[in-house]
Amino acid sequence: MSKILVDTIDTRSGTSTLTLGSTNAGTIALGSGDVQSNFLDPYFHVYKSSDQSISDNTDTKVQFNAELWDSNNCFDSSTNYRFTPTTAGKYYLFSQCRYTTGSANAVDSCGMAILKNGSTRYFENILIPNSNGNGWVMTSAGILDFNGSSDYAEVFLNVDVTGGTIQIKGNSTNYRMMSWFMGYRVAS
Repeated sequence: MSKILVDTIDTRSGTSTLTLGSTNAGTIALGSGDVQSNFLDPYFHVYKSSDQSISDNTDTKVQFNAELWDSNNCFDSSTNYRFTPTTAGKYYLFSQCRYTTGSANAVDSCGMAILKNGSTRYFENILIPNSNGNGWVMTSAGILDFNGSSDYAEVFLNVDVTGGTIQIKGNSTNYRMMSWFMGYRVAS
């Protein structure tokens, strides 16, 4: 086995593809501690900095209005409240929504969904007859494939109650007590 020691390998001027190996190459192994840097990016982590009131038994888009991280400015936290990655690939997405009703024993059911291009991809639903609380935390997660130009993801929540005012909770200092949405690229 031969070894080449260099600091940088780059393409010639006028080319954009770097090929390692030929028809005999099957796997490129990274050394211990090495990272393939083009994955895990873009990434984002957004949250609600304040409460959002929603209507009973209505699918409502969660308005994540604050950014903890947004590596490539792919999350719109001011108008559409959605993630639109600029790099094609498979992305792991995860969201947590905390909500309250302000009225004990008022929640009948709740559902939370991560949508891609307006269609539900991951959905969590809980039926809560005679619940003993006035609030819950919903989570949803999964891997979605994005084209890197027009595909987008967003989060919706639906809470069916017998009383009270439903609020998706936001908080700018306590991450355990807030609603948030995050994701990152895991494969091409």
